[in-house]
Amino acid sequence: MEPSEEDNPIQSGVTVLEYHKIGSPPPGCNSPWYTHEDTFVGHLRCLREGGWRVISLAEFLGSLQTPGVLLERLALLTFDDAYRSLRGAALRRLREFGYPATVFVPTAFIGGKNEFDRGREPGEEICTWADLHELAGCRVFSVQSHGVFHREKPADSELVEEIGKSKEILQSQLGTPIEAFAYPYGNAGSDYERIREALRQAGYRAAFLADGGRLNVPVDDIYRLNRLVMLPWTDLRTELTR
Repeated sequence: MEPSEEDNPIQSGVTVLEYHKIGSPPPGCNSPWYTHEDTFVGHLRCLREGGWRVISLAEFLGSLQTPGVLLERLALLTFDDAYRSLRGAALRRLREFGYPATVFVPTAFIGGKNEFDRGREPGEEICTWADLHELAGCRVFSVQSHGVFHREKPADSELVEEIGKSKEILQSQLGTPIEAFAYPYGNAGSDYERIREALRQAGYRAAFLADGGRLNVPVDDIYRLNRLVMLPWTDLRTELTR
């Protein structure tokens, strides 16, 4: 029997969840960017039991200016950095639940490791082009842009260049539309109007930050979309009631 509204206080709206690595960190590592598989399954189950409909990026983009979506509980699942581990537990569990997701990849590190986090995070392999083709072709993941070099504090000129270049690289190699951008480290630059225009000219339909909660629809700015950062201690059910 489906839960009633009285039994389930979770509010309606559009919530974007941000993950990084699904699995256990190396021994002795307490990085907050690993989500244990069991925890991840718990999140997926929370969404299902709460009556949330997990939508694809295409559906999400189509909903941004549609006030009627507030009548539904919609969720978009996103993964930053495109770690190869996504091909394991994350893909398996998403298929199990029948949920789509979006992955944002920094193009300079495809087939390499997360050198952008050297000294702060354990070394992890990033998807190869073959991996990205597999993910894009399995009808689970939409592969989108996370810039080129994943700079923590890029100059505005660097970010502008990466916005267009990463899109060109991904579209050329994958042959699929690149319509969404995730700011590395959530940094939208110091001259946001310039960055916004670069995104618009490049043809992006959305850009994501790395903080915040539920989105109000229609959104005020499609290039400053909030995401709920998922950490090992995040109580998703509590967050969804805020």
